[in-house]
Amino acid sequence: MITRSAGRDALLLWFGSRFGLLVATLLGVTLAGYADRWRKWDATLFITIAQYGYDGEPGRPVDDGLPAFFPGLPMALRVVHLVVDDWAAAGLLVSLVAGAVAMVALARLTELEGANGWMAVLGLLLFPMAVFLSAGYSESLFLAFAIPAWLAARQGRWPAAVLLAAGASCVRITGLFLAAALVVEFVMRAEPMRRAGWLVVPVLPLAAYSYYQYGRTGDWLAWKHAQEAGWGRDFAWPWEAWRTTWRSAMGSDDFSVAFRMEIVGVVVVVAALVWLLVLRRWSEAVYTGTQAAALMTSAYYLSIPRSLLLWFPLWVLLAKVGTRRAWVFVLYAAVSGPLMLLNALRFLDGAWAG
Repeated sequence: MITRSAGRDALLLWFGSRFGLLVATLLGVTLAGYADRWRKWDATLFITIAQYGYDGEPGRPVDDGLPAFFPGLPMALRVVHLVVDDWAAAGLLVSLVAGAVAMVALARLTELEGANGWMAVLGLLLFPMAVFLSAGYSESLFLAFAIPAWLAARQGRWPAAVLLAAGASCVRITGLFLAAALVVEFVMRAEPMRRAGWLVVPVLPLAAYSYYQYGRTGDWLAWKHAQEAGWGRDFAWPWEAWRTTWRSAMGSDDFSVAFRMEIVGVVVVVAALVWLLVLRRWSEAVYTGTQAAALMTSAYYLSIPRSLLLWFPLWVLLAKVGTRRAWVFVLYAAVSGPLMLLNALRFLDGAWAG
C-alpha cells in the first residue's frame, strides 16, 4: 500500500541531501564556480553532444566515443539551455529535477512492496556512487523514466509502462535491459496476449538511434563500436576481464584505486544478483543480470559500481530488510555514507570516481 507521505518523504530526503551537497561544494568557491566544479568527465562529453552534435566541436578531432552516449540527456540539455545559459548548470538542473521524480517513484514502488519508501531512497542516496545522481550524468534522467515505468507495470498500467520505458531507452542502452525485464514481468503476470504488442515500444528508440547513426557512419552498431573505440570495451571472457582488472588494481596510481572499487563492485553485483534469484524475482533478475553480463564481459571492469545506482530492485530489497531489521539499515548507512562523501570529494577534485 502506498501512503500519502511516501512522495513527501522522498522529496525531503532528495532536496535536503542536495542542499547539503551544495553547501559543502560551495566552500572555498564562488557561486559561478560551483557549476564548473561539476563539469567533469562524461558531463563534458554530454555537453559537447548537446552543443555540437555527434561530430563534436568544429575544428577539433572527431571523438569516436561520442556515439556511445544516447541522445536523451543531450536533448534535455538543449531544452534547458534555452533558459539556463551555462551548460554545466543546465546539466545539474536536469539531474536535480529528474532525481526528484525518480526518488518519489522509488518510494512509491517500495511502499507497494510493503516496506518503508524513505529507506530505499536514503539507501540509494548513501550509496558510494550517489554523486553521479547530482552530476550532469544520465543516471538520474534514466531513473526518472525507468522506476515509474516499473511502478506502472506492477500496477498493470502497461501503456504508461512501455512509454516510460521508451523514454529510458532514449537515455541509456540500459533501457534495452529494462525492456527485456518488462517482457518477463508481462508473462509472469499472465497479462492478456492482446496487450503484448505494447512491449515493442521500448525497443523503438534504440532502433531509431541505430538508424540515425547508420546515416552518419554507415554502421548500425555505431553506439557499441564507439564504446570499443573510446574506452577499449571489447568482448572478453569473464575470467579474462577479472584478471585484467585485478592487475590494474595492484598499481599505485589514482586509477588503481578506481579499479579496486570496480572489483568490490563486481562482488556486490554478483551477491545482489544471487539474492534476486534466490527470492525468485525473475523479472528483476533479468533486468540486473543482463546488465551484469554486459559489464563483466568487457575487456576490463568499468563503471560497475556506478551501474548499481540503476538497480532499483536492490534498493527496494534493502528497504524491505531494513523495515524488518532496522540494525541492518543502520549498519549499511554507517559504512556506505562516509564512502559516499569520500567519492563525492574525489569526483569534485577531478579524480576518476566511477
